[in-house]
Amino acid sequence: MKFEINGVKINTEIPVEIDKSKKFLILLHGFTGCAEDWLPVIEQMPDKYNYVAIDLIGHGKSDAPSNSSLYSVESMVKQIKFIKDKLTSEKVFFLGYSMGGRLALNFAINYPDDVKGLILESSTAGIKNDDERNKRYESDMKIVEYIESHSLEEFIEYWSDQELFNTQRRFSNDKLKKIKKKKAASSKIGYANSLRGFSTGIMPPVHDKLKKIPLKVLLITGDLDSKFTGINARLAKRFFKAKHKIVRNSGHNTHLEEPKRFVEIVTNYLGQL
Repeated sequence: MKFEINGVKINTEIPVEIDKSKKFLILLHGFTGCAEDWLPVIEQMPDKYNYVAIDLIGHGKSDAPSNSSLYSVESMVKQIKFIKDKLTSEKVFFLGYSMGGRLALNFAINYPDDVKGLILESSTAGIKNDDERNKRYESDMKIVEYIESHSLEEFIEYWSDQELFNTQRRFSNDKLKKIKKKKAASSKIGYANSLRGFSTGIMPPVHDKLKKIPLKVLLITGDLDSKFTGINARLAKRFFKAKHKIVRNSGHNTHLEEPKRFVEIVTNYLGQL
């Protein structure tokens, strides 16, 4: 199902027909990901919820406009708000991975009355230090240059080769090829503008706003991802109420690397709300 917001079509994957009597769980993927990444997870989840995975602007089957302002945090939050309101007037659960987690967090800050539960996988609240954020922005813009001067296949090889994703090298060659092929099916413009508009280097930090989210937040990281496990251990103390769960034998993408344990953690959290 596609939703048109100010001329931009945003795709959603809804694997089972919507039942208005059930609560909604909206799933947001990471950078270079897509809504379909969540389908294997949804298949293992209980049927007591409506599951809606969104292709963020510039990704998957959604439009990838050349106007980079449409990829700003304000614009993307409004896109998610539009879709949420079209689906239901009630509160919803959000599950966001990495970049999708940053978006889900910003949504909860802007529209706390729309959120019943918030699950953030391997995500952050932005970079507080101005110098560090500027350095990250410069690094992100170098990636933009790489995207624009190389083929999508070359960029995906470059992106997948980052230390952050080292733990995925244990996958079979066939599985890795399928993952890369799906990532390479999106748009160079979409990926480049996602970094221009909503990279960690440009997103305003929101650490001082975390206490204002009036619900229990679930943070998930992999034990082999020491960087984000450390970030989230500190983040957990900044929320009004948060629980940090660490998935053993997993790196940055816990729902891909250890799906069974990931589903157990998420299902348990949802069942408590």
